[in-house]
Amino acid sequence: MTPQEVYDIMIERDRFSKWLGLEFDEIREGYCRLHYTVREEMLNGFERIHGGVLFSASDSAFAFACNSHGIITVALDVSITFTNPAKAGDVLYVEAEELHLGNKTGLYDIRTTNEEGKLVCLFKGTAYRTGKEVQ
Repeated sequence: MTPQEVYDIMIERDRFSKWLGLEFDEIREGYCRLHYTVREEMLNGFERIHGGVLFSASDSAFAFACNSHGIITVALDVSITFTNPAKAGDVLYVEAEELHLGNKTGLYDIRTTNEEGKLVCLFKGTAYRTGKEVQ
């Protein structure tokens, strides 16, 4: 199964990523790039993007990248560091890249940047490969 076929299966069922407004730019083995526009309802009490939105968008890119090999893969451990704020109207780019792929685990670096290329957050994910094929 190709990464695009896996993505098509996943996105058909992924109502949350659709609700976030994630638009996909590229998918290949161990890699995913997407973007989205920060909406008013994504802001916290200081009118900056809520950390939960950044986490969720990063987690979606992580899921698409680690499942791109056609094996059902789930998050085992994740962490996020917030570096710069974003506001309504900003376009954010999320790029997930595989750093290591083992028999049972994978390690991923997911970076969210703004239109100027500034890092907004850094998400690191370790994934567990179940051994079951995506269907």
